[in-house]
Amino acid sequence: MEFFFLSLLCLFLLFVLLFYKSNFKNLTLPPGSTGWPLIGETLEFLATGWRGHPEKFVFDRISKYSSYAFKTNLLGSPTVVFAGAAGNKFLFSNENRLVQAWWPSSVDKIFPSSTQTSSKQEAIILRKMLPNFLKPEALQQYIGVMDTISQRHFDSDWVGSEVVVFPLTKRYTFWLACRLFINIDDPNHVAKFADPFGILAAGIFSIPIDLPGTPFRRAIKASEFIRKELLAIIKQRKVDLGDGKASLTQDILSHMLVTSDENGNFMKEAEIADKILSLLIGGHDTASSVCASIVMFLAELPHVYQRVYEEQMEIAKSKAPGELLNWDDIKKMKYSWNVACEVMRLAPPLQGAFREAMTDFMYNGFSIPKGCKLYWSANSTHKNSEFFFEPHKFDPSRFEGSGPVPYTYVPFGGGPRMCPGKEYARLEILVFMHNLVKRFKWEKVIPNEKIVFDPMPNAKKGLPICLFPHKA
Repeated sequence: MEFFFLSLLCLFLLFVLLFYKSNFKNLTLPPGSTGWPLIGETLEFLATGWRGHPEKFVFDRISKYSSYAFKTNLLGSPTVVFAGAAGNKFLFSNENRLVQAWWPSSVDKIFPSSTQTSSKQEAIILRKMLPNFLKPEALQQYIGVMDTISQRHFDSDWVGSEVVVFPLTKRYTFWLACRLFINIDDPNHVAKFADPFGILAAGIFSIPIDLPGTPFRRAIKASEFIRKELLAIIKQRKVDLGDGKASLTQDILSHMLVTSDENGNFMKEAEIADKILSLLIGGHDTASSVCASIVMFLAELPHVYQRVYEEQMEIAKSKAPGELLNWDDIKKMKYSWNVACEVMRLAPPLQGAFREAMTDFMYNGFSIPKGCKLYWSANSTHKNSEFFFEPHKFDPSRFEGSGPVPYTYVPFGGGPRMCPGKEYARLEILVFMHNLVKRFKWEKVIPNEKIVFDPMPNAKKGLPICLFPHKA
């Protein structure tokens, strides 16, 4: 009898397996491998960045499967990678129709108020609030503040004959974000947040293992500390607004406190803390990576440095003593911005991003089922000779005229979900470049220092440089 039931069970399992395989074949999924159970190919995906060549993960599979779309498993989720300009165009053009933003569920552990809705809904709410502060007319009034903080930053931190660049650029962009988002510019108060923020940023997209000592657990602890500090700031701001000591429009924090949704409901303090937390991450970590990479490339390319220096000094000489940069000055920094764009092509701060299929659809003859996770890669076009001639050569002229072909240059993403802080980042990067080259030339202390991607570009030793101040 037991043998009979065992035989029936085996037949049932065989039927299920054959049925599953049949359906699986009918789906015509892209080629690829899902790797190890649970972790999939996550370790290899991350390891190529740690080795300094994040593009290798994508290019190896494009070559292996002869396809710009392939399946894998990343961060615990079966994923299809859409590579190349066509993949970028498809995902960006079908935002909120066929695909929507997706983050690993681990993100909700770091931003706990989002579990009351979802990370996607939280992001939609946040993006509705940002345009008033990030539109060009509003940004123009930030330039003087950026210039002031940049000057203070160089006066206080870029001292001595040798400095380590990556920690300093993080300090600059974080100081700026604190000032413009929550109106804090006391260096000591800003410094209190800085180290926990570094831990948080490093752990958000680490392997989500919540055990003592792991980057993910440290990120959760750091977020709890920062949130506690933010809640204290929020409570004080509410008092200051009530007493008339704070302006309704002085920063994003005040705006969040006094703005209700379509039903007249105001956000809870914990929700505001999470949104400010995500803004501070987005507002400083990627730009700091770009600023540091600019320092690295200008050290390696003296002819490029010279042209940037000449452009910025022409602007500096046109200013009266003590006069701050303005919008007209920014518009004159054309070559400097081309240089920054080329830096972001070769060392994009955003390696790629995830989406999720909202419905079943076909792509290049492959079936993509509803719920499937999707990933686009900046390097699949940035470092591809099909789209950029001699892709590893530094050439700012690529951005003259009409610039690169659409969907090939995507450091800020694209479509409806293009980074809303793109123009904000442009200003803080150009203000940084202006004050940097106006003061210094420099040389790398470690000529062949390795660059790792974790997930953003980072010099392994932090990029120590020798400073040579210009003579007054």
